[in-house]
Amino acid sequence: MVTVTSIGDPNEIIILVPVYNDPNGVADTISSITEQNQSTKNTIVIDNGSTDNTRDIIREYMGQYDHITLLVEDEIQGSYAARNKGIEHAEGDIIAFLDADETVDEDWLETALEAMDDQDADYLGCNVELTLLEDTLVGRYNARTGFPVEQYLEEQHYAPTCALLVRREVFDDVGTFDSRLISGGDKEFGERVYEAGYDQGYAENAVVKHPARTSFEALAKKNFRVGRGFCQKQRYYPKRYGKPGIPPTPSGPSGGSNENEPESMFTRVAFSFLSIAMLACRGFGYYYEFLFGEKREIPESTR
Repeated sequence: MVTVTSIGDPNEIIILVPVYNDPNGVADTISSITEQNQSTKNTIVIDNGSTDNTRDIIREYMGQYDHITLLVEDEIQGSYAARNKGIEHAEGDIIAFLDADETVDEDWLETALEAMDDQDADYLGCNVELTLLEDTLVGRYNARTGFPVEQYLEEQHYAPTCALLVRREVFDDVGTFDSRLISGGDKEFGERVYEAGYDQGYAENAVVKHPARTSFEALAKKNFRVGRGFCQKQRYYPKRYGKPGIPPTPSGPSGGSNENEPESMFTRVAFSFLSIAMLACRGFGYYYEFLFGEKREIPESTR
């Protein structure tokens, strides 16, 4: 029998941050969280099997701040499994999710909670701004096609888990994230929340800064993973996403689009090439999963 240690108080807000092999990113995120105007009593960082010094960095912060807790998810490799580990231990009435390479404004949490109350929302997406740590053509493309969260909520009824607040009662009702999915678990969960009748909202002024992917390899890996994730969703939820073997119809550039068109002809051509290349990466990922992926049992907490 496994003993589950509860962290926090039912009336608190708990922030969950999954991380894998990213000591610098998790340091930036924890530092950013500790500067919040809203008193942050508990932040849970879940290490997902890191093989570098990521845990050492987290422990250093634990020595400085008593509201930082380290959990470890070594059994299942994947960010959704790590988030589920945090949800399992968190006692907060509201659970906020960030990624380990993000930073937030000092009033991010306070602003998000005000929006949640004003909109009477059970599930709230925040405004994600992609930042260019290095000015590359790929980075500018990624920043242009990044996270149109408001559009995601309006059209697809989900917000990315890199900037999301959810009331505890929602998880108690619809379950947690599907840890079998390598990508797309935020969309699958958001749709479950919407279908269950919970109110979803968007906080435009609650800004989360997410670094853009600035190399072709990094962006290609992400799109390969997205393609695999969609095939997995078809495998596990064919009534919702269609039968495996038939990929979805392309619906624009990777990650959405931006009204600001690039100025030069060279940049427009390069962006068109990148859009086609990323679509191909998603296709490769899809068929890789279709041919070689294995079906896993559904976790009990998901339903």
